[in-house]
Amino acid sequence: MGPRALCFLSCCLLICVISADFQEHGGTPQALKKKDVKAASPGAGKPPGAPGGRKAGSDQRRKSLQMKTPVEPAAPSPRGPSILTQVVGRGRFQKVGDSLSLRAGEPLELRCWGKAVHWRVPANLGEEGEGRLRIRHFRQHSRLQLVNSTGADTGEYSCWACQDAACPEDQGRQGKTFIFFTDPEELFVPTENYYEMVQLRSHQPVLLPCQVTNPLAQVTLHREFPPEEVPVDGTEISFDVKKGFTIHRPHASLAGSLFCLASLGGIRQISTKYMLIYINYPSSSPKPTIQASAVSVLLGENFSVTCTVLSELEIAVDFSWEYPGQKLGRPPYVSEQADVVRRAGRVQQEAGSTLYVEEARAGDAGFYTCRATNLQGTGTATTYVQVTQSPQVSPALS
Repeated sequence: MGPRALCFLSCCLLICVISADFQEHGGTPQALKKKDVKAASPGAGKPPGAPGGRKAGSDQRRKSLQMKTPVEPAAPSPRGPSILTQVVGRGRFQKVGDSLSLRAGEPLELRCWGKAVHWRVPANLGEEGEGRLRIRHFRQHSRLQLVNSTGADTGEYSCWACQDAACPEDQGRQGKTFIFFTDPEELFVPTENYYEMVQLRSHQPVLLPCQVTNPLAQVTLHREFPPEEVPVDGTEISFDVKKGFTIHRPHASLAGSLFCLASLGGIRQISTKYMLIYINYPSSSPKPTIQASAVSVLLGENFSVTCTVLSELEIAVDFSWEYPGQKLGRPPYVSEQADVVRRAGRVQQEAGSTLYVEEARAGDAGFYTCRATNLQGTGTATTYVQVTQSPQVSPALS
C-alpha cells in the first residue's frame, strides 16, 4: 500500500476517534462547568470590593453594632401556658411549678415574658421590700430580683403580661408560683400580732392564716382553753400548706382561743393565737314585705302600716321608716316584734315593725317606705295610702 493510501487511512481513523468521543460526552464537560459556576454563592471566591462580592466593611460594622448595644439576656419564650421562669444560673432558666422552696437568705430571680408586665408579691415585700426587692422592665420581659430573703417573704409571686400597660389581670397571660423561704428558726411566717380577732360567721367559711415557711412541717390545730387538739377531717375543717386552716361550716362550739402548732425535725412552734367570735350571720340581705291596714282612709281615722321580714333564727333585723307625716312633724309611733314560725316545712324567724298613724290628716296621704337592715345589707318595700274627706250626705227630700 502506498504512502498516500496510508495517510488517507490514518486521517479517517483520526476522524472516527474524534467523532466517537464527541458523541460520548455530548459537550457535557462544558455544561457541567457552567452549572458549577451558577451554583456557587454570589461573590464567593471574589476578593473584597469586586463586583458582586461582599464589602469589606459590612461585617466589621455589624460586629461593632453588636458590641455597642448591650442586650439583657432574656428567658426563652415559654412554649406552655406559663410565662414565669426562674433564673438558676448565668443564661440558664427553668419553668417554675406550683410551688418552690428556697433557703432563707438565698437570692431569688424571676423572669416574666411579655411586653407590658405587672407583678404581685407578698404584702410583706410591699411594706418592707425597699432595697431588697428590685423589678426592672425590658422590651420583651421583666425581671424580679430579691436579696437577703427571710421567712416573712414566703407567699405567692405572680405576674401577668399584656400588649399595653393599662391591662387588667384577668385579660393577660399569667404565671404564678408559691415560694417557701425555709427558716429552721421560724416555722411560721412571722406576724406582728400576738392575738388576732376572727369572726366566725354562719354560712361563711373562715380562714385561720397560719402559714408555714416549710412545706414539710406537720401542722395541727389546738384550743387554748380547755387545752385540746381540734380534729381536722377535711370536710368541716381542712388544711392547706399555702394558706392555713379553713373552717368550712362555722358554729358556736368553735368560738374561743385557737392556735396552730408546727413540728419539724424536733422543733415545735406555735402560731399567732386567734380569738374566734361567733356571729349568727344572715345568708342574705332582708327582703321585706309591706301592707297597710287600708289603702284608703277617711280624714280623722286611724290606720297602720306593717313591714315583715322572714329570716333564719336569731338574726337581728333593724327597721326604719319614711312616711308623709314626717314633713308635718308627726313623730313615729312604732312597735316591733319577732316570732318563730314554720313556713314550707322550715322553722324561720318572722320579724316585723308596725307604724301607727292616728287621726289621719290630708298630709298623711302618700308613700310609706320601710327599710329593713341586717349584717348582709338593706332591703326596702313601699306602699301608698290615700286619705279622703268624709262623704257628703245629701239632705232628705220632704
